[in-house]
Amino acid sequence: MRVIDEQTDPVDQDRLERLGRYVLARLDVPPELELAITCVDVARIRDLNEHHLAGTGPTDVLAFPIDGVDEATEGVPGLLGDVVVCPRVAIDQAAGRGCTPTAEIDLLVVHGILHLLGHDHVADAERTRMFGLTAALLAEFTAAGGRAR
Repeated sequence: MRVIDEQTDPVDQDRLERLGRYVLARLDVPPELELAITCVDVARIRDLNEHHLAGTGPTDVLAFPIDGVDEATEGVPGLLGDVVVCPRVAIDQAAGRGCTPTAEIDLLVVHGILHLLGHDHVADAERTRMFGLTAALLAEFTAAGGRAR
């Protein structure tokens, strides 16, 4: 697990690492699969969105899967993928959603990890399942005092 901060808005890197570890453990992701969470500025997330997803403008979170869980081999290191979060976009969104910037960033990290694990929210049923799982994982993490399992 790596948390990389390439921007200027304050983020609690230790919390993001604990959250990432919690979600991976809770969802039984093999420990051989490495996850990177990278915090970037608005210009970088915009560039990544436009280059990799043909999106326009900045977004809040992107997920870049590498190795699937089914590809993991015990004792052999692998790469689950990268979750890229833009704290500035999250901070701006938080006010509109009535939550703290920390809560919004936490939500985006969990959302990104779920995308790495193959979850999506295109169809209504998928959206309901993914957002329900996100809420449950965040509630459990909070109830655990923000500590990894």
